[in-house]
Parts: sequence; C-alpha cells; structure tokens
Amino acid sequence: MRKKNAFITGIAGFVGSWLAEELLNHGYVVHGAVLAEEPLDNIAHLKSDLKLSKLDITNAAQCRRLLKKIAPDYIFHLAAFSSVGQSFAHDRAAYRINFDGTLNMLEAAADLSRIKKFLFTSSADCYGLFKPENKTLREDQPLNPISPYAISKVAAEHACRLFSRQGRLPVNIARSFNHAGPRQNENFVIPSFSRQIAAIEAGQREALMYVGGLTARRDLCDVRDIVRGYRLMAAKGKAGETYQLCSGRTLSIAQVLSRLLAMSTSRIRVRTDRSRIRKNDIPVLRGSNRKAVQELGFETRYKINITLRDTLDYFREKLSGRS
Repeated sequence: MRKKNAFITGIAGFVGSWLAEELLNHGYVVHGAVLAEEPLDNIAHLKSDLKLSKLDITNAAQCRRLLKKIAPDYIFHLAAFSSVGQSFAHDRAAYRINFDGTLNMLEAAADLSRIKKFLFTSSADCYGLFKPENKTLREDQPLNPISPYAISKVAAEHACRLFSRQGRLPVNIARSFNHAGPRQNENFVIPSFSRQIAAIEAGQREALMYVGGLTARRDLCDVRDIVRGYRLMAAKGKAGETYQLCSGRTLSIAQVLSRLLAMSTSRIRVRTDRSRIRKNDIPVLRGSNRKAVQELGFETRYKINITLRDTLDYFREKLSGRS
C-alpha cells in the first residue's frame, strides 16, 4: 500500500516542525519547503526522515515546478509572515507573502491530478474587533481585520474559498487561535517571557524582565494539539469548510506571566516596556471548537501549564548550550 505523500510549506518553522513530526508518526512521506538561507535547527532531529526542497512561495514558477515534481496527496500551507506586531512596519511583505504566496500555491496545486486536500492555515486575528468583546466566536463570525497581517490572511482565505467553489481544489481553512510550545519565535509573548526567565536563571541578565500589555485575554492551545488538528482536518475535513482549532477557554497575559514566574527558580521583578504594547490589540479572543470536535474528532490534550513548562524548559536548555 502506497504511503500518503504530504508537502509542508514552512516546515522549518515552529509549527511546521511539529507538523512534520505528527505526520511522520502517522506514516506519511513528508516533503517540505525551506528558504535558501533558512536555519534548520527546528528540524535537525528529523532531517534524515524528511525530503527538503528550497522554495520561495512568492515565485509562482518555482511553486509550479516543485509541486509538479513532488505530486503530493496533501498540501499543508504554513509558510507565512507570521508576526501581527511586525506586520505594521512591514505591511507589503505581509501582503506579498501571505496573499501572493498563497495564491501561487493554490494555482500550482490546482494543476495536480491526485491531490486530496489543500490545507491553508489562517488565524483568529482575522476576526479583529467585534461586539460584545468577550463573545465566544464561531466560524460564521464576520471577519473584521485590524492589522496588515490579518488583512493578508483574510484575503488569502477568500482566494481559497474561490478555488473551492470553482471546483478547482479541495481546500480546508484552519482558523487557529493562539498556540505555543517549544521552538516558538521570541516575537511571541510566551517564548518572550520564557526566554527572559531562562536568561535570568542562567545569570545572563539581571532579575528584571520587560513586558508589554497584560490585560488581553487569549484562547491558548499547545502546538502539538494544533498540528494534530491539521492532520485530522486533512483526513476528515469537508472540502470548502473552515474549522476553528482552539480550547474554548481564555487566560489573560497577566495570568500567563504569573504562572511562568511561579515556575522559575529565581525571584524576578517585572517592568512594563511601553514599546512592547500593541496599539491595535484585540481585548479578548475565545473560540468555539464544537465544529472541529464533532466533525474531526479534535481535542485538546495538553494542559496550559504543561505547554508553559515545556516552553520554559526549552529555553533553559537552549541557553545552557545543551540544545
């Protein structure tokens, strides 16, 4: 019996590396796209099991050539400009990578004869501002993006739906809420806190950490639950459908910080750095995962304290030089 053939864009990134592990553990042949000078630290332990190719998704001809060569059954399109905060200063890059790059991938995938699913990873940031601000969001919530990042993701979602409606490609949209875990970039709040704590414990900086706004509430999942959701969506998702992957619960950033500080071996002072406060922040993001649970069998297996501890331990090991 032929093994399932998967292709992951952004495979060397935080989520891509965990998805590669998830698919390998379930018998897939895993191909992945990396940029020419991209660090491969996140997949160093998997490299012998992966089939890697260089790809710039903003180059349409490259996308067509590579997908024709690999002929995957499943495409997981994760490659993206992923920072909401940085997208304000680099809006054109966000639009080019997240929309143009996705369109290139869709067009190249539509030329394949045996593709079973194209999975596009979107974001809960697409919802933007809504009322009441503490409502639990469902997939049919109107989109109201308030950052260049979110605008680019909404535009890419519309392109995905058009390809699906035209019958050109079996597409699913994964609208993921916040997720964290080891290997995540320090531009995000949990790894930022974790790295600062680990550096203080290692004696590499004074016992003072800097934070931005702490009042926002987020629906947080472990990355290992999210990538399981992606695998289930590719296998069971109804073509053309959008699925939210989330926990249905929220924590404030202040609660996240408090839990991480309680895990530290050091006594640490906290200071607000106003440059870290995002001006256009969404006060509360909480989603319903009912559709994903009922149609995909999705569940959240990792408790948030496990996610936080594993992320902190990852930076402890990284800063000790053992990683």
